[in-house]
Amino acid sequence: MTLDLTALNDALLGTWANTRRANRRLTSDPALWRVDDADVATRRARVSEQLRLLAESGAPHGCFPAAFGGRDDHGGNVAAFEELVTADPSLQVKSGVQWGLFGCAVLHLGTAAHHERWLPGIMDLSIPGVFAMTETGHGSDVAALGTTATYDPEAEEFVIHTPSRAAWKDYLGNAAVDGIAAVVFAQLITGGENHGVHAFYVPIRDGSGAFLPGVGGEDDGVKGGLNGVDNGRLHFTDVRIPRGNLLNRYGDVAADGVYSSPIASKGRRFFTMLGTLIQGRVGLEGAATWASALGLTIAIRYGAERRQFASTPEGEEVVLLDYPRHQRRLLTRLATTYAQAFAHDLSLQGFDRVFGGTDVTDTERQDLETRAAALKPLSTWHALDTLQECREACGGAGFLAENRFTGLRQDLDIYTTFEGDNTVLLQLVGKRLVTDRARALKGKTPLGLAQTVAAHAARSAVRRAGLSRVRGPLTGEPGSAAAQRRLLAGRVEQLTSELTARLRPAAKLPPEEAAALAQGCQNLLLDAARAHAELLQWEAFTSAVDAIPDAETRAVLGEVRDLFALGLIERHLGWYLLAKRLSPSCARQVPESIDRLCARLRPHTLDLVEAFGFDQAHLRAPIASGAEQRRQDEARTAVVPEPAYAA
Repeated sequence: MTLDLTALNDALLGTWANTRRANRRLTSDPALWRVDDADVATRRARVSEQLRLLAESGAPHGCFPAAFGGRDDHGGNVAAFEELVTADPSLQVKSGVQWGLFGCAVLHLGTAAHHERWLPGIMDLSIPGVFAMTETGHGSDVAALGTTATYDPEAEEFVIHTPSRAAWKDYLGNAAVDGIAAVVFAQLITGGENHGVHAFYVPIRDGSGAFLPGVGGEDDGVKGGLNGVDNGRLHFTDVRIPRGNLLNRYGDVAADGVYSSPIASKGRRFFTMLGTLIQGRVGLEGAATWASALGLTIAIRYGAERRQFASTPEGEEVVLLDYPRHQRRLLTRLATTYAQAFAHDLSLQGFDRVFGGTDVTDTERQDLETRAAALKPLSTWHALDTLQECREACGGAGFLAENRFTGLRQDLDIYTTFEGDNTVLLQLVGKRLVTDRARALKGKTPLGLAQTVAAHAARSAVRRAGLSRVRGPLTGEPGSAAAQRRLLAGRVEQLTSELTARLRPAAKLPPEEAAALAQGCQNLLLDAARAHAELLQWEAFTSAVDAIPDAETRAVLGEVRDLFALGLIERHLGWYLLAKRLSPSCARQVPESIDRLCARLRPHTLDLVEAFGFDQAHLRAPIASGAEQRRQDEARTAVVPEPAYAA
């Protein structure tokens, strides 16, 4: 079969394919590349200079209004941001801090006066900024932040104050060196009443780089990765800012101290404000996917050339990628990376609809937030797993910094816990699943509710009896799309049903007992959320397969989808057996089917990574440059004298 690489590349790059290609041309410039053999100070200075080059290019300005020189292109802006991972993840993250977090906080939480006053400087980098949300003592628990902003009606000023060491703002990009202003998240207090967390624009340094009065901080120092980013801590001692520095789109304070908001519910207001800052989470999901693709391209190109161990004493050594285990360790991860790319493009489309103003309903916003919370954990965990497996698959060559795996893995490590800790995000997804199911049950008539409960009980009884099994498709060759969906969706349905049933008594329990019950369901909650995210990826993959016009390409891509699905089923094989959704004989066929698929896809492997669209300026790994093949050719023609053995 011959693959249509143009169509496959278009499908993988997605809706903003041309934007991605343009930014890959940008990241092919050596001036933007990571330098490994430099100390922290040198790397920081280099990334700061690279940020200025980006600002001059206009590439990071896509999400800002056209009136300020932007392009009002929210989806394209995130796609462009993701591509920076091929140049230097430190540059990507520092760019995200400046324009995606600091800049977009002003854009989405501020109003016209704030935009006119600060957006031009944020865009051209004359106002390098800090996004000061996370605190040392409160990471993911944003609602419990300790920093306060107390309104003084006589002076018409807010007083920003850090009451304890635990309330210091921490892990902040741009805080250690470059930032001159910060968007600070603090508890808004006026007239003795706390109105919850709001955002404030706070100057932090003067023109010489010294902290302004009342502002202090520390350098976070050397980190496990991303050492081109100047992360640091900030604290505030009675720092006064004008009333107008409150970013007041969702909550305002009048001169006399009276608070008002277009959103009456404090909780809903809080989640609406946080929801406007979701683009960082969406961007990391995509960046991690492309980092995985980069690592796989390097490892597979090397594996297709590197030879090790002769099959017979007289035979030539075997190409690594011809070993079944080598195929399994790389091709299964390649299939997952494809799934993530297709699922991510749907996330970007939803993000663009919400922030572009074409679909701003509460339901659409909530769906976007849930989707981002579901997919970001899977993509970032997958990136670490994939880069490590690629490193090991390349042996000692993979451990050399020049071949990229070690540096990428170090830098992407933190992706799993910033912009939302992965485990916490999956808990949010699980809670949404339970809420939706409870709402659906609540709307039923007593008869409908009884029928639903009876149907669930009947399904459970059938599964306990071992009668609910997938017949045919999974006993030999990989299952059909319908069989795969039945297994993956069935896992989501059963886990969510069990979770809802276990949590139902909480509504009638005292708060402490209800909390204890919820804690006891935490692992089940995470399992349900992960199953939901995996189903989203599979559905996106299946839609992408159906959309490929060329029959041969569609057939091969369908097999990659099958490999992804069977990999998920194998990962949860114990659950499927215990839930009686697969018979033991059927379950035994799953690993064998995966091995057969890997062997069938082996001839297409190089084309499948070629479809990612990277060139040597993005790979920058000697082992992926053809050097190994040249070495093999040289070794083949070399004359090696026979070894001499002692009698």
